[in-house]
Amino acid sequence: MISVWSKPGRAAACSVCFGDNCPLQTFTMVDAFCATWKLVESENFDEYMKALGVGFATRQVGNVTKPTVIISQEGDKVVIRTQSTFKNTEISFTLGEEFDETTADDRNCKSTVTLDGDKLVHVQKWDGKETKFVREIKDGKMIMNLTFEDIHAVRTYEKA
Repeated sequence: MISVWSKPGRAAACSVCFGDNCPLQTFTMVDAFCATWKLVESENFDEYMKALGVGFATRQVGNVTKPTVIISQEGDKVVIRTQSTFKNTEISFTLGEEFDETTADDRNCKSTVTLDGDKLVHVQKWDGKETKFVREIKDGKMIMNLTFEDIHAVRTYEKA
C-alpha cells in the first residue's frame, strides 16, 4: 500500500520513497511567493481602509503609495517586508502559528498566516474585529484580496 501525506505548507510525500525524510518535504508552496513585488494596481483600497477606521490623511498617503513587498523564507520562518516612502514594516512568522503584528496604520493584531492550497491566507484579529488577506499567484502576478466585513479590495503586484 502506498500512502501519501503532507505537512502544513509542504509538498506531499509518499511512503514509497523516503517517508519523513522525503526530499520533497524541504520544498514549500511558499516558494512561489518568494520574490520582490511592486504594486501596479489597486481597487477599492480607500473604502477598505475607511472601513478599518484609517484616518483621512493616512488613507490619502495609502492611496498614492506604491509599496514594494519582499517575501522570503528564512529557515522555517516566512518574512514579509513592505517598503514604501510612507512606512516600512516587517513580519516574520511560522505558518499556522499566531504572532503579534503592528500594521502600517498602527493596529496591534494577533495574526496567523496559513497555506490553503496555493493561496497564502493572512488573518489579523484586533478589538473583536477580523480582516483577511488572501494572496495568490495568477499569470505571474501576485493578487492580494483584502476583506473586512462586507468590504472587498484587490491589490495587484508584479515582480520587480
